[in-house]
Amino acid sequence: MRYPTPLLTLIRELSRLPGIGPKSAQRLAFHLFNQSEEDVFALARALEEAKTGLERCPRCAHVMAAGNEACEVCLDPARDAALLCVVEQPADVLAIERSGEYAGHYHVLHGALSPMQGVGPDQLTLRLLLERLEGVREVVLATSTTVEGEATALYLAQRLEASAVRISRIAYGLPVGGDLEYADEVTLGRAMTHRRPL
Repeated sequence: MRYPTPLLTLIRELSRLPGIGPKSAQRLAFHLFNQSEEDVFALARALEEAKTGLERCPRCAHVMAAGNEACEVCLDPARDAALLCVVEQPADVLAIERSGEYAGHYHVLHGALSPMQGVGPDQLTLRLLLERLEGVREVVLATSTTVEGEATALYLAQRLEASAVRISRIAYGLPVGGDLEYADEVTLGRAMTHRRPL
């Protein structure tokens, strides 16, 4: 049996979202079909408003409301402008902010180097990063620990080496409350390598 064209189109579009495979897209499509028109149109309006009402901060490339001068973090005078944390995605900013342990500025790359997927330095916000190093004393590389994240951190370290900026990398280790017996070898090895004195 073949699904009607509008349903197939919806499934195809939903499956293009990150982390949504064909089965999840199909479940979402049927869920939306069973919702009231009011709920579906509210979702459609929210998607449209998010697309038209948001833009990248001209200073750090984080998400901000359209028409603003800069994002909230960049405009906050209490933050340390000499400390710059480089992350892959806007969601990473929110994760670090939840920790409450960082009070500097950010720079969002909007991805990581991945030649296999056609993502090179020109597809990231590297030029903007290099333009904003004046007055920065330390750049913290907080990219993910994936192959792409590590490659991006290494590339950035090489590009920033010529500047007078101190370059650091977020520490690797074990999660708080985690048992050693359940840690994988790579995580445990990095925790040992990057140990610090008490």
